[in-house]
Amino acid sequence: MPNPYSILGVQKSADEKAIKSAFRKLAMKYHPDQNADNKSAQSKFAEINQAYEIIGDKEKRAQYDRGEIDDEGKPKFAGFQGGGNPFGGGGQHGGNPFGGGAEDILSEIFGSAFGGNAQTQRRGGGNPFAGMGGQQQQRQAAPSLDLEMKAGVTIEDSMRGKTTVRMPDGKQISVSIPPEAEDGKVIRLKGKGKSAPGRQPGAALITLVMKSHTKFRRDGVDLRTDTAVPLKTAVLGGKIAVETVDGKLSLNIPSGTSSGKIFRLKGKGLPKKSGGFGDLLVSASIQLPNEDLQQLVTFFENLKSSQ
Repeated sequence: MPNPYSILGVQKSADEKAIKSAFRKLAMKYHPDQNADNKSAQSKFAEINQAYEIIGDKEKRAQYDRGEIDDEGKPKFAGFQGGGNPFGGGGQHGGNPFGGGAEDILSEIFGSAFGGNAQTQRRGGGNPFAGMGGQQQQRQAAPSLDLEMKAGVTIEDSMRGKTTVRMPDGKQISVSIPPEAEDGKVIRLKGKGKSAPGRQPGAALITLVMKSHTKFRRDGVDLRTDTAVPLKTAVLGGKIAVETVDGKLSLNIPSGTSSGKIFRLKGKGLPKKSGGFGDLLVSASIQLPNEDLQQLVTFFENLKSSQ
């Protein structure tokens, strides 16, 4: 391990103020919250803490300069072998990842820059720095960079399997809609959230809001709609044009059709998880004629009188 002076980048003759300033600068640069998933930076952070634990403490620095402890702060002679730390302040070496002076500085840094302090991190359930004391790294929680948004989804969007959403910077991005997605489903777009120096961009969390339609209603993977059937066609039978999401189709109406009868158009509904599409359920509504209404009235009056 390099000697503590070279790790902090100071001369052996440096005063306490210079050593403290060097440590503070390096601690800010290599702090884990500034270097997410950067193992090299985390290792460097642990190294500078250990260096400052030695030369940032007046008594330990004197011991190091006299050659009584090594670059890791361990005693060099047998009189101190036995596992304890003869210089106080943390029990066995490695029990405290930063000495008293380092802890004060880190508390100041965490309080101003990371919303916490070294003492609460150390006492809150583990070592906040990777590779120190064999404990798992636990960093002070930084503000989330995730961006929460909503995206309106029409039935046509669901059929296509995609919609668009406008980001805060004005850009529009495409959002894939999985089959059978329901209102309130959250789509996570990695790397499309907010940014911060030294951190990976957050995710955009898009909540899907299913919009109503003037013609169609959702019923799981099926769609429902109503269609008017002329009385003459309902009585005699025939064909009518029915509107679907992707265009009009000809629907065969059998003779004697009543209002409320439902016709099923296969594959004209919404996408399924298993592949394919649901159906379009068309409910018939009998429509009286406008032009020949009087003839129809006369017909039923004559029919009534003959009974």
